[in-house]
Amino acid sequence: MNRRRKTAEELRSHRWYGVRDLRSFGHRSRTKQMGYADEEYRDKPVIGIINTWSDINPCHTHFRDRAEEVKRGVWQAGGFPVEMPAMSLSEPFQKPSTMLYRNLLAMETEELLRSYPMDGAVLLGGCDKTTPAMLMGAISMDLPTIFVPAGPMLRGNWRGRTLGSGSDVWKYWDEKRAGEIGEREWDEIEDGIARSPGHCMTMGTASTMTAATEALGMTLTGASSIPAADSNHSRMAATSGRRIVEMVWEDLKPSDILDERAYDDAVTAVLALGGSTNAAIHLIAMARRGGVPLDLDRFDALSRSVPVLANTRPSGEYLMEDFFYAGGLRGLLSRLKDRLNLDRPTVGGRTLGEDLEGADVYDDAVIHPVDDPLHEEAGLAILRGNLAPDGCVIKHSAADPGLLQHTGPAVVFDGYEDLDRRVNDPALEVDEGSVLVLRGAGPLGAPGMPEWGLLQIPEKLLKKGVRDMVRISDARMSGTAYGTCVLHVAPESHVGGTLALVRDGDLIELDVPGRRLELHVSEAELEHRRKEWSPPQSHYGRGYGAMYMGHITQANEGCDFDFLEAGPPVKEPEIH
Repeated sequence: MNRRRKTAEELRSHRWYGVRDLRSFGHRSRTKQMGYADEEYRDKPVIGIINTWSDINPCHTHFRDRAEEVKRGVWQAGGFPVEMPAMSLSEPFQKPSTMLYRNLLAMETEELLRSYPMDGAVLLGGCDKTTPAMLMGAISMDLPTIFVPAGPMLRGNWRGRTLGSGSDVWKYWDEKRAGEIGEREWDEIEDGIARSPGHCMTMGTASTMTAATEALGMTLTGASSIPAADSNHSRMAATSGRRIVEMVWEDLKPSDILDERAYDDAVTAVLALGGSTNAAIHLIAMARRGGVPLDLDRFDALSRSVPVLANTRPSGEYLMEDFFYAGGLRGLLSRLKDRLNLDRPTVGGRTLGEDLEGADVYDDAVIHPVDDPLHEEAGLAILRGNLAPDGCVIKHSAADPGLLQHTGPAVVFDGYEDLDRRVNDPALEVDEGSVLVLRGAGPLGAPGMPEWGLLQIPEKLLKKGVRDMVRISDARMSGTAYGTCVLHVAPESHVGGTLALVRDGDLIELDVPGRRLELHVSEAELEHRRKEWSPPQSHYGRGYGAMYMGHITQANEGCDFDFLEAGPPVKEPEIH
């Protein structure tokens, strides 16, 4: 791409450093206080390295090193790197849900870049919500930006078996509850399932969203597939540092890259990967930040024609390390070229088509050919009906095929505590044909829409050999999870969606081929129940939680804050 190069006087940071006045004297003298000489920062692009490293985020434990490698690249290219810490959304530890705080990190990213003399940004993220959060903020700020994904951890091991984070946790937990393995085996699995830095090595939300980010064109080509512990990952970080300096001189911004074509390609990649259901929420939120129309119907339209090619857990057999060796995302996208917009730009300075030149697949068992897909139709489906008038999602590639058309009586739980208290009660009236329903778990109801959607199967059924049931909720579920789980029901129960009106014994029909989710209760009876329903009390009376409760949108709208996704541009800060 040929773009006019900026001059030093056109750099955003010039307003802080290049003006001969009292305020700029302060900026320059305080920079010298930190040990930097004029020639190290004057008339050079200032690059903000937004680092989500934390002592309590195992996915990002290598980011201290990666930040130094990014700095090395920035220095080499003639830029001035400035590392700035940002909130670390640690999926395993943060409660009630990292989703509650995704928008807070988005706000922090945007305001860090706005309020300081940044000309461009390198975003270091990867753990689930960190990726969309940082990109949402960067999209709103619209400075030249490149994303450095954390990369997946190495595969786990236990007694000669390969373990995948998340997916095998659920699998062996059910086996333990069913009495098939004991405490000793469970402890050994705990010791062997997570053995290096990096995010989940299954096709969970982290791997899905970093792959989607690469497909969007916001990472260097091939970046999202590299395992965190591989030396290629360090080199990618340094290369990203060199490239962001050139992007600043070229003034190549997210708004130049992220159009409807980019989001179509990202959705196509997610679908071909058998990716996480959470991608629907995050990509819609990201697109709306940039004024790009994207909704659940677009996901469903593409899902009917995109095959699943990635044979990765939980929809398939292999892990991300295998995916990398088989050709990675570049290899998979090379098999989808006729479905992609190859002439659009990426952060690498070339088109997507040019980025994919020379890409190949080295193991058809891991990345299937288009004419021999893992599944003929994409792994995500959008359902609608009187139980989800604004839509819901199911990852049917990871479900029991025999349950994709099913009608059964509801067994209803009001919130996670109710579920946890009663689901294993031997007296619970439930069998393998029942439909487990959890409400009070949505964006407002939980709050924060936690990953509670993989409702545990009652122990008495596990001991009979049952390993899947139809489960419905307004919650999310980990991208590493599997089962016939209908998620993101909208509107959620907390705001009076139909889910709030379901009673034990009501018949619910799931029809994935027909894209329907129906509650077999008459409209007259539903109207009667609506009149009896009372809204729950808010979870918060002050602080961030109160702001969240007052402004969060529903799942089908991306769960962003209404005041962040739209509105007039924010003016550049005055420098006085």
